[in-house]
Amino acid sequence: MAEADIIRLSFFGGILAVVAVWEIIAPRRALTDSKGRRWFANLGMVAIDTVTIRLLLPVLPYGMAIMTRDRGWGILCTPHLPLWSKVLIAVVVLDFVIYLQHVLFHFVPIFWRLHRMHHTDLDIDVTTGNRFHPLEIVLSACIKLAAVALTGAPALAVVVFEVVLNATSQFNHGNIRIPVSVDRYVRLFIVTPDMHRVHHSVIPRETNSNFGFNLPWWDRLCGTYRPQPENGHEGMTIGLTEFRDPAKLTLLHLLVQPFVRNKNSR
Repeated sequence: MAEADIIRLSFFGGILAVVAVWEIIAPRRALTDSKGRRWFANLGMVAIDTVTIRLLLPVLPYGMAIMTRDRGWGILCTPHLPLWSKVLIAVVVLDFVIYLQHVLFHFVPIFWRLHRMHHTDLDIDVTTGNRFHPLEIVLSACIKLAAVALTGAPALAVVVFEVVLNATSQFNHGNIRIPVSVDRYVRLFIVTPDMHRVHHSVIPRETNSNFGFNLPWWDRLCGTYRPQPENGHEGMTIGLTEFRDPAKLTLLHLLVQPFVRNKNSR
């Protein structure tokens, strides 16, 4: 296993464990669905996503970063900038790309059919941050590859970005309680669970807000920021109105969901 993969896997497991324990100690909301079934589906999707991307893509973002460096591709492939500034610029740019991708996957119907699976979770916790259809993961990886090639992001920046993105995705999907007085300041620098939970509301105007996973600035700058859900965090309904039957949200159903037309879905 490559060193970059070991780093990513270590952070993945570590953050998952920390947030999972936090959810037990200080939960934000009472769960409404079977945790065992949801965790099996969400973590099973991680395994399927990993195998799919390894089979379908000959190179991953870290490998692309090495390739761009060796071939002198990308805007940041210049000797005039110190490494720390290249890493900082690349991480911020890549985060903005992921924000734009997220918006795109909400408003382009064919992409929404893939992404909506993420929103069909009837509860939201640390595992929801890993609940993505394998085809969406492949498309996202292709977008990252293009962004790395165009920017000339250093390999270190790619590792930092992917570790931070995965860590913050699990953190801000966590069913964890953070005092409002603390959250008010933390969300100025990073997307918090209370900020992102609004995005998983069943109300469409809330679903189409707070798209950021890591940096919270893009939503504020682009006008997609919504501070709180209308019905409060304890009173809000999580998920999508057209997918409310837990029996149809098993791992197999999730895999075929993009190809099944629901009369109420886009």
